[in-house]
Amino acid sequence: MSEPARAIPTSSAPAGADIESLEPVVVPAAGAAAMATAESGELAESLAFADGHPSLGLADSPNRFINRELSWLDFNARVLALAEDPTVPMLERAKFLAIFSSNLDEFFQVRVAGLKDQVAANLTTTAPDGRTAPEQLLDIRDKLEALMARQEAVFLDTLVPGLAEVGIIFSSWNELDEDDVKYLDEVFEERIFPVLTPLAVDPGHPFPYISDLSLNLAVEVHDVENDERRFARVKVPLLLPRFVVMPDGERFVPLEQVIAAHLDVLFPGMSVVSSVAFRVTRNADLTLEEEEADDLLEAVELELRRRRFGRTVRLEIDMQMSDEIRELLQRELDVEDEDVYAMAGPLDLSGLWSVHGLDRPDLKDPVWVPVTQHRLVGDDDEHNLNFFAEIRKGDILVHHPYESFATSVEEFIRQASVDPKVLAIKLTLYRTTKDSSIIHSLIRAAERGKQVAALVELKARFDEEANIEWARELEKAGVHVVYGLVGLKTHTKTTLVVREESVGMRRYCHIGTGNYNPKTARLYEDVGLLTCDPDIGADLTQLFNFLTGFARDNQYRRLFVAPAHLRNEMRALIEKEAQAPTDRRLVFKMNSLVDPDLIDALYEASQSGVSVDLIVRGICCLRPGVPGLSENIRVRSIVGRYLEHSRIYYFGHGAHDGGPAYYMGSADLMPRNLDRRIEALAPVLAPELRARLDEIVQTNLGDDSLAWTLDADGNWHKVQGARDVDTHKHLQDLALSRRRA
Repeated sequence: MSEPARAIPTSSAPAGADIESLEPVVVPAAGAAAMATAESGELAESLAFADGHPSLGLADSPNRFINRELSWLDFNARVLALAEDPTVPMLERAKFLAIFSSNLDEFFQVRVAGLKDQVAANLTTTAPDGRTAPEQLLDIRDKLEALMARQEAVFLDTLVPGLAEVGIIFSSWNELDEDDVKYLDEVFEERIFPVLTPLAVDPGHPFPYISDLSLNLAVEVHDVENDERRFARVKVPLLLPRFVVMPDGERFVPLEQVIAAHLDVLFPGMSVVSSVAFRVTRNADLTLEEEEADDLLEAVELELRRRRFGRTVRLEIDMQMSDEIRELLQRELDVEDEDVYAMAGPLDLSGLWSVHGLDRPDLKDPVWVPVTQHRLVGDDDEHNLNFFAEIRKGDILVHHPYESFATSVEEFIRQASVDPKVLAIKLTLYRTTKDSSIIHSLIRAAERGKQVAALVELKARFDEEANIEWARELEKAGVHVVYGLVGLKTHTKTTLVVREESVGMRRYCHIGTGNYNPKTARLYEDVGLLTCDPDIGADLTQLFNFLTGFARDNQYRRLFVAPAHLRNEMRALIEKEAQAPTDRRLVFKMNSLVDPDLIDALYEASQSGVSVDLIVRGICCLRPGVPGLSENIRVRSIVGRYLEHSRIYYFGHGAHDGGPAYYMGSADLMPRNLDRRIEALAPVLAPELRARLDEIVQTNLGDDSLAWTLDADGNWHKVQGARDVDTHKHLQDLALSRRRA
């Protein structure tokens, strides 16, 4: 049995916190004990166990890694499990089904598309786990078939009847009465028909281009005059709601069924033989030849236009589709049988977001209103505080969405934009929103004559167009806009404010784990550090000079920066922990763990006796609980109401004096973060702030409601406990109690 998680030692505990009393429930990865002998099953065989112990060649075996793509599908399965969970409110279950569907779309657009590109290019390289691209595609298909069967079952057998019991009804066209049909006839004529474009296929009309993620009707019509059957395509407009809401506000009819019932209007004089829905997914991974691009902005815009014409990687069809129509679509779209997915339920369940938007609070999680961090509350109201004076008193840690993004990060940047003593503001933008107050603050600051520099990452996947738009708005206002670096994405979330004070120039900084996005700040769990530490200020100055100008071999005092130093610093700290005399402990909280080099470093640490707890929300390619390799490593995942997004790294002996150290920032342990992105991790030095981070990770480790654990065979298991600790509810309660105190 693996060593149970130990509480991380804290210097002090915040008011209202009793986190040390939380005992982790089922922290050891389920199934790990079964690996103790040579009879432990498939994995033991593949790892070449001998006499109950791993062979000497185990360290070089690709089987020590879990496949990245299959691990991601396991994560999406954990999202799907929330839609299946009877303890989750019904409309929240609809939301999780929508998230599962959207996640799967992006997986095909990027990951499956990338594997297909490898196959097309005849590349013979293998993934770290030893699988070739064709092998991965086969395994993905096998796992997807099971997942999509679950998706259909939860929608048709659970969600539809469950919502019907509370008055929210998914109706099909043939279930409607005369008044309903009359209403939808009017809706079609007024709102739907004007935006439809039927496209015929015949010698004079070639097969039309089918855009990415579009929902379509394949229509077969009979021309009575010529006694010929013809094919046509009708695109279901993306701008219209996926489900048409009936006048009572609680009945929904799929949009494609409303269109299908009125096809005689689109094809007058023809007899409609059949109509079935289909949906196309295309390669949407943006690939730039940056070294050959004179203008990065222009190159991104060109690639966005090319993205529309990416090759088809998935064809979703209604199960009722005839073999003839299916063969036509496959031929015209150049799709193989293994890329076709036949569905019994409606296609594109991401449209369930509109159902989740119903005003039925009784069917949703209780509304959470983020509290203002207690140190950021002014004397009279929440906007009467001088942020700079407060930061000078000591570093501030904010935890979203439990603590307000608006009254912390947004207010910090707003005050900087209007403060006459502030001379310069520098900020990185990876993802934001149209109504972002941060954008408006940067524009206001530039208009007031301050030096404002914004690094807008044009290559933030699926946000490229929005970022181009904001970049141009900022430039018009006089903001110095930099479009990222050739070959690297700027993923770090950092702000630098330079202020002239009586003692001279002082630098104020924000370093976060999440994007400067007020919308996701209410849904994503993230932490942020506000500080005027001179060393961190000097480091951020170096970093921004590197991002906006020419600089090489930058040396940083406190920050770990990728791609220059982060990988080596992390490896060195892991090795340092392995060499410590006693109480050797690592706790890493992240989105994904993929990097083979650092996984091997964690294996080595485990073999030397280091106790390791990994809290990995998404992909995890490390196998925990394997004797002789990782028996001291435990892996768990928290999946629930909020998306766990913070990256927090604890080293029991990571400080210069040999004491414990905490780092937080933007980087996951993935090759892309360590080698192909600009990332930054910052140390958290103040004892009271480190106690706050202790509180977060210990809550995660003690969770017995939202947690899953990973076993040595690569299987995830829902933690079975008394359901005493729900991470998200517990941290809400702590935020409230802290605010009251």
